[in-house]
Amino acid sequence: MTYLNEMTPKHAPIAVSPDEAARLAGIGRTTLYAALAKGDLPSIKIGTRRLIRVDAIRDWLASNGT
Repeated sequence: MTYLNEMTPKHAPIAVSPDEAARLAGIGRTTLYAALAKGDLPSIKIGTRRLIRVDAIRDWLASNGT
């Protein structure tokens, strides 16, 4: 299983899907979608696809003391 700090810079994506973001952060999809709905975790939408920047996930986890 790959976690956020294990990604090397040259192979690390800059944005991931919500499902991948939940997996990388080690949290449930429901928790992640709740953070998106509250606006606590920013995301971008490109066409019909929603993406979350990996640095936004790190910042969100740090601000929640996780």
